[in-house]
Amino acid sequence: MDTELFPRERAEIAPGAVHLPDWLDTTAQRELLAACRDWARPPAGLRTVRTPGGGTMTARQVCLGLHWYPYAYASTVVDGDGAPVKPFPAWLGELGRRAVTDALGPQTAGRAAYDIALINFYDGDARMGMHRDADEKSEAPVVSLSLGDTCVFRFGNTETRTRPYTDVELRSGDLFVFGGPSRLAYHGVPRVFPGTAPAGLGLTGRLNVTLRVGGFSDAP
Repeated sequence: MDTELFPRERAEIAPGAVHLPDWLDTTAQRELLAACRDWARPPAGLRTVRTPGGGTMTARQVCLGLHWYPYAYASTVVDGDGAPVKPFPAWLGELGRRAVTDALGPQTAGRAAYDIALINFYDGDARMGMHRDADEKSEAPVVSLSLGDTCVFRFGNTETRTRPYTDVELRSGDLFVFGGPSRLAYHGVPRVFPGTAPAGLGLTGRLNVTLRVGGFSDAP
C-alpha cells in the first residue's frame, strides 16, 4: 500500500549504482517508445540473439551506433540480416548524459559521449541471465531506461554471478545507472510481470534501453 500512497525514492543500490524511479514522465516515455518502434523495424531491426553455445536469448534486441553480438561489436548486423547498424541519435546521447548527471552528479557525467544503445524487448516469458557489460573499452557509466511492464532487476557484485545481489523493482519510466566500482557488476532480469505496463502507454511487454560509451576510437 505504501508504494501506492507515497512516491518511490532515489536509492543507491551499491557504490556507483543508483535507481531513480519515475525519471521519465509520461510524455517522455511515449516519445522514447515511438523511437524504439522505428528502430525495431528492418533492416537491422529487432532480432533474436544467439549465443556461442547454440542457445538463444529470450529477450529480443536491436542496436544503435554499433551492433553488439556475443561478445563483440560490429558496424553491421553480422549475426542477422547483415545490414549496417542504425545510427545513434544525438538526442539519445544527451539523454544519457542527463541521466548520469541526475543519478551520480555532473562530475561523473564529464564528457562521456554515449554512442551505443542496446534495446531489449521482453515479453512475459523473457528473462536475462546474470552477465556483465564488459565488451566496451570505456569505463563510463551504463544508463538503463525501462518502458512497459515492471520487472525484477537483479544487481549483483563484480566477482560472481551468485550472491550477494539486490533485487530492484523497475517500473515504466525508471532509470538505473551503474558506474565506478559497480561498472562491471553482474546483473540480470529473472522475472517480468505481464500486464503491468501503464494503461496509456500502449505497450505490451517490457523495453529496456541501455546506453553505453564504446570508447573504441581511443583504442591503440
